[in-house]
Amino acid sequence: MKEGIHPKYQQTKVTCVCGNTFETGSTKKELRVEICSRCHPFYTGSQRTVETGGRADRFRKKYGLK
Repeated sequence: MKEGIHPKYQQTKVTCVCGNTFETGSTKKELRVEICSRCHPFYTGSQRTVETGGRADRFRKKYGLK
């Protein structure tokens, strides 16, 4: 690798808008993010799953299969 062309890799403080902070490695000193694993709907379990009826479901319903 060439000397002097790569940015310095350092410990970085990441701050979310929900107030959660954690440390990771990056070339930037500080990062601000809009959503993190503490407030993301998928990880908190508050995400809604929408059940859409597909072809197989309609077939099962039509013929009374389970």
